[in-house]
Amino acid sequence: MAYVNFYYELDVYKLSRQLAKDVYRISKNFPKEEKFSLTDQIRRSSRSVGAQIAESWAKRRYINHFIAKLTDSDAEQYETQHWIEVAFDCELVNDQERELIVKSCEVINQKLNAMMSKASLFCTIGDK
Repeated sequence: MAYVNFYYELDVYKLSRQLAKDVYRISKNFPKEEKFSLTDQIRRSSRSVGAQIAESWAKRRYINHFIAKLTDSDAEQYETQHWIEVAFDCELVNDQERELIVKSCEVINQKLNAMMSKASLFCTIGDK
């Protein structure tokens, strides 16, 4: 694991940005009646994955806070998986689109878990 200076250098953050872009692109085709329900929910949860990673970076001074924010990010990727499954059940996305999002979320989950298990490596910043 190479040392990074900023959250936006993290692979998991870059993947979260791609996830949000993919969800946005896919959800642009959702029907208008889903705008304030499914569309908003899946876009919000997918965008929150990266936002929580960014927040965790600011909380590195306190390992428990850092882990809590990464846990929130992980919860958001699970929520995104839920909403893409709902969209699939409602025949709003095809299997290829569903798989793209689910696989992205699974990789993000693995990387977040790795960060949480090695949190002390990320939380050694400056004077504590």
